[in-house]
Amino acid sequence: MIEKITVIIPTYKRPRLLIRCLQALEAQSINKNDYKVIVVSDGPDLITKNIIENWLTSVNLHLNFLQIEKGGPAAARNHGWKQAKSRIIAFTDDDCVPSPHWLAAFLHAEQGQTFIAYTGQTRVPLPAKKTDFAINLAHLTQAEFITANCACTRAALLRVGGFDERFKMAWREDSDLQFKFIRNLVEIVKVDQALVIHPVRAVPWGISLKEQKKGLYDALLFKKYPDLYRQKIHSSIGRYYFMLLFLSLLLWCIIQQHQYLAVINALLFTLLVGQFIGLRLQNRHKSFSQVTEMIITSFFIPFLSIFWRVYGSVKYRIVFI
Repeated sequence: MIEKITVIIPTYKRPRLLIRCLQALEAQSINKNDYKVIVVSDGPDLITKNIIENWLTSVNLHLNFLQIEKGGPAAARNHGWKQAKSRIIAFTDDDCVPSPHWLAAFLHAEQGQTFIAYTGQTRVPLPAKKTDFAINLAHLTQAEFITANCACTRAALLRVGGFDERFKMAWREDSDLQFKFIRNLVEIVKVDQALVIHPVRAVPWGISLKEQKKGLYDALLFKKYPDLYRQKIHSSIGRYYFMLLFLSLLLWCIIQQHQYLAVINALLFTLLVGQFIGLRLQNRHKSFSQVTEMIITSFFIPFLSIFWRVYGSVKYRIVFI
C-alpha cells in the first residue's frame, strides 16, 4: 500500500534538532500507514544516521535516511521527493516542530487536484531575551511560501522541475519554487490549520556576518524572475550604499588632505552607522554580548552585503544593486 503523503526533511549534523522534529512527526494524528518520512543528509553524517536508527527501534514511524554529496538543501529535497511514492509531498526543516494535525490539515485540504500546492501557518516563539537572530527569524511568520511548512502534488513538482539546485544555501530556494508554481499556473492554497512551530535555535556570535552571503542568491532569483522579485521581495539596502559612499569619500579626502570635507564625511558615515546600530538594537535584549555584537557587526554588514550582491551580479550576469 502506498502512503498518502511523504514528508521530506533535509538535514546535516543537527541530530538533536532532527530528533525533536521526528518526535513531532511520530505524533501525527493520521494513521501511521498513511505517511512516510524521508530524511536526506546533505553530506556524510554517520553520527546522525546511527542516532536515528537507534531512536527508530522504540517508535512507530516509517522513515528512510538517505544521503547525498554536499549540495545544499535544495539538492537534498530534490533527492528526497524523487524517492517518494505518494501523490502528496510535504516539506519541513530539521529545526521545526510540526503540530499533531499538520499532515491531516494538508490531506483534508487536498481535493484530488493534479497540480496544486499548499502553504501552512508558521509560528516563531520569541524568547524573553530577544536577539537579533530571533527577530529576523520571526519574519518567517509573514512569508507567503516557505519550505519549512508547505506541501504540493508530485505532479506539480514534476511540472516545474523541482528545486533549483544552484541555490546552495537555505535562502530563496523556497521563493524560487513559489515563483515556478506561479509561472506554471500551479495554484498555491493557504492552509492555516497546517501549523508548524519554528523555535529559535542557538547560533554562534556574529552569525549575521556569515548570512550576508545569502545576497548572492537574491541576485539569482532576481535574474530568473525580475517582476515577481520586485513584487514580492522587500529588500532595501539603500542605507548601505550611502555608507559605502561616505566612507569612500572620507578616504579620498584623507588622501587629498581635504580635512574639512574629511570631517564632514566621517560624521555622515558615523551617523548612518549609529542609526543602523540603533535600529538593530530596537526591541532586542541589551546584554553586553548582544550590544557588542550589534556594534561590531554593524560596521561590516553593509560592505559584506554589497560585496555579495555584486558577486552575484557578476556570477549570474545580471545588474543587481
